[in-house]
Amino acid sequence: MLRLREIDWRILLGVGITVIWLLLGITYFLNQDGTIWEIPIENLGSFLEGGFAPLAFMWLVIGLFIQQKELADNTEVMRQSMEMSKKQAEVLEATEISQRQEAFFKIAENVKRQLGSIAGMLFISRFGATEGDIVAPEKILEMWHMLSTGDAEVFPRAFLAMTFEDYGGGADIFYGTQIRANHSRNFIQVFDKLMRLAEQCDADGVITGTLTQTAHGLFYNILKSAASDAGHLVDASDYEQIVSHGKG
Repeated sequence: MLRLREIDWRILLGVGITVIWLLLGITYFLNQDGTIWEIPIENLGSFLEGGFAPLAFMWLVIGLFIQQKELADNTEVMRQSMEMSKKQAEVLEATEISQRQEAFFKIAENVKRQLGSIAGMLFISRFGATEGDIVAPEKILEMWHMLSTGDAEVFPRAFLAMTFEDYGGGADIFYGTQIRANHSRNFIQVFDKLMRLAEQCDADGVITGTLTQTAHGLFYNILKSAASDAGHLVDASDYEQIVSHGKG
């Protein structure tokens, strides 16, 4: 059963005024000479029309106010529903991005080891036994051991620490032979794929910006520049974008 306090106050006011109005009408009839049956029908109709018209108008106004309130309540409910839907969508989007990032970091670890191995083979090809043992085999074995134990950037760091002019320049170091050119292009292609994968889960550019500042990212840019100097055809479709990340 609906409680009294739950009823709109305008309805209660309308009921009160209606009761008082009807009581006044009955009192009016009782104070008249004769009975209602003696009143001509046309006069009775005019009397009833005049008597109930104010009530009809009052209830019309009350109905409009109640309808307006219900519309306002419905609008507020819809607004809150839209806000809730928006928040749910944001939560779902954040969850999806978080899942993408988690998957990316797992994949990135394997890709970084792959890049480290490619850089290692490039390093051996230029500074190992085939080029006169410029770097001692013991040192190279130590670097491979570091790579196998989790330091995926040991060889790119070694390249970054060099003065390339001392060994014929970057074009010769990275593209002087077909084997080294293949290793260099392979490194570039794998890093390009890693960057594209990062962009899919990196709305604010933090991950891609960080990648370009790693030893792999800096070494990638060196390989790109050296390829241009050597006259090799290397896909540079993402070069400007990745370089801009590095500068940012």
